[in-house]
Amino acid sequence: MKTDVISVYSDLRGRDEAMRAAEKFAAYHEITGKDAMHLRLLTEETISMAHGIFDDFMGKFWLESQKTKKGLICRICLSADRLVNKEQEAQILSVSTSGRNESAKGVMGKIREIFRHGLQSSSTMDELYLQNINDAWLSGGASTADSNFWSLQLYRQYLSNPQDSQAEEWDELEKSIIARLADEVKVWLDAAATTVIIEKKFDL
Repeated sequence: MKTDVISVYSDLRGRDEAMRAAEKFAAYHEITGKDAMHLRLLTEETISMAHGIFDDFMGKFWLESQKTKKGLICRICLSADRLVNKEQEAQILSVSTSGRNESAKGVMGKIREIFRHGLQSSSTMDELYLQNINDAWLSGGASTADSNFWSLQLYRQYLSNPQDSQAEEWDELEKSIIARLADEVKVWLDAAATTVIIEKKFDL
């Protein structure tokens, strides 16, 4: 099952429609109680990434599901085309010309920063960028040469035995809503678009 694709903007237009879609999605799959609350929180976290990325940002939001023998996999998705507008691209680069944004605090802030970087249409440095953020923010996991991704699960595995220098990152991970509620988060940097997919598994 896949919901309608909803346009969301940097000023959070589309937020209410996206939240209603999440509620209908939960009702369709008979997701109730604490599970429904978790789905709503993850949806809110996903939509929040659109806020203030740059002027006139527009992304596409939707939810989709997949039934398996072990239960139901729900995916919350936010995608945007890579930029062809040089003025918008310059706004992103002005935030972080080095590939880092020091104001990106917490796990969600860092995920949002990968999403921001991925919208740069002229960037040919995705792999180096992902490695530069952190040794665990891996690339090259996709099946094509022009696609890279970051995975929350790989990041969690990397920090499972943190060094002293990584204590702050582990603390951020422990406190993160998205890290506690989501089973997986992947940020795909493809040739044409950047997509965030948040997965949550439910028992049937």
